[in-house]
Order: sequence, then structure tokens, then C-alpha cells
Amino acid sequence: MSMAVQETLDQTFDQKRKELQELMDRYARQDVAVAFSGGVDSSLLLKLACKAAEGTGRRVYGVTMETRLHPAGEIREAKRAAEEMGAAHLTILVDELEGAKILDNPPDRCYRCKKLLFTKLLEKTKELGVPVVLEGTNEDDLHVYRPGIRALKELQILSPLAQVHMTKEEVRRLAADYGLPEASKPSTPCLATRFPYGAALSYEAMAQVERGETYLKALGFGNVRLRVHGQVARLEVDVRDFPALLLQKEEIVRYLKETGYTYITLDLEGFRSGSMDVGSTTR
Repeated sequence: MSMAVQETLDQTFDQKRKELQELMDRYARQDVAVAFSGGVDSSLLLKLACKAAEGTGRRVYGVTMETRLHPAGEIREAKRAAEEMGAAHLTILVDELEGAKILDNPPDRCYRCKKLLFTKLLEKTKELGVPVVLEGTNEDDLHVYRPGIRALKELQILSPLAQVHMTKEEVRRLAADYGLPEASKPSTPCLATRFPYGAALSYEAMAQVERGETYLKALGFGNVRLRVHGQVARLEVDVRDFPALLLQKEEIVRYLKETGYTYITLDLEGFRSGSMDVGSTTR
């Protein structure tokens, strides 16, 4: 990359950073709630909200949805991270499979889940008297299949990162500037994304996926997805990790078969976010 191109990118990043800070300063004139998953996007928002609130004395809440569609350890990590930033941490227990009516994994699953989760979040913030609710959609999310964004718009949830057009790469860069450990944390979308649309969902099947992915991460693989097609476990890891995975293929196959899968495959395209959304275009 030439110095001129890098200079332009740096100037764009600095402008977005300035606009985001001004936006957060304005929001922090009132109490603020951030939908806080513990991922890099919501972590950056919560950090900025807490910093902005230092000058206003307003309260900042990090609100985490406690749901079995996400790995269990994320709640503990989110609580620790929120408290370290100086936010009050709240959890809201939600049964998404029944509450959002997604047992058959419909193509608009994300919309139904977001509508349920943020409706409950708004009920909590209304109870607390918190007028500003933020969430971490970024610019990149606006250009892929994200039906949940429609629910956010319907409920008038604010998305500051998208508002200033900050990409995922820029979010990670700014998070690193603030020293947030989440800057390099891999994304962990809900476990329902491991199943094709139309497949029956159950908490047992998603727990099975979680066990498999936890095992693979313990072996040193960072970006991991275990996609389920009936009795087939289709593994996605970064292409550069193929040699390491193949060196351990016997123990990996043995573990995953003991977990309950009949066939274990490696996807030759490697890890890619949203691979179950191929062919989906409607928001």
C-alpha cells in the first residue's frame, strides 16, 4: 500500500473517530444503555459511552441478553468487562426458540430474535428511565444479509458505528487504540447460524455445536465454525490453519463422532462469516 493511500485511510479513520466521539458525547448527556454482547463492536460502544459520561455524571448500563443461543461463558466475560469499564451490568433472560418462534430456523430468524430481544431491552430501559439505547451494528453489517437490522429500525434503536460509517476493521483499530482486549476477539454469532434455514433447532443440538467448537478452539484454532447438515459436521477454519487441523484430524474426528456427528468434513473454502446465508438477499 502506498504512503498516499495509507494517509488517506488514516484521515478517513480520524474523521470517523471524531464524529463518533461527538455523537457519544451528545448521547451521554442522558443516561445510556448499550446492548452489550461482549464482542468488539459493543465493547467499543460501551467504552466510549463510559468515557463520555465521565464529563456529565450520567449513568451507563451494559445490558446483556442471557440466552442459550450464545456460548455460556460470554455472560461472565461481559459482566467482568462492563464493570471494568465502569458501567452497571444487567442481564435479561430470554428463551428465543419459543419467544421468537424460530424452532424451524426461518430465513427471517435474525429479525424475529432482534425484535424479541430489543423489545425486552426497551421494557427494561423504560423501567429504569433510560432514554438512550445503543447497539453495535457497523458499516459492514449494512452490506450483507442482516434481517435483524429491520427490527432495530422499527424499534428506533441507535447504531452509532453504522451512523458514522465505521467498518469492522476500523472498529478493531479504535478498540485497540483504547487498549480493549476485545479488539482481536473473533466474532461469536448465535449458535443458530450453524444450521441451514428450515432445519429444526433445539437447545441440545446447539449445545452439541458449542462443545465441538470449544474443543477446536482449545486446540488453538481461532476462527472456527462447526456447521451442521443433518449428521454431517462441516468445519470451517482459516485456510492457513488447514495443515494444523489435518495433523490432528484423527483426534478431532474421534472427538466429534463421540459428540454425536456421523460424518466430519473440512470446508475447502475455509472460514467465512455468514456461509449459511448464501443465496439470501432480503433484509
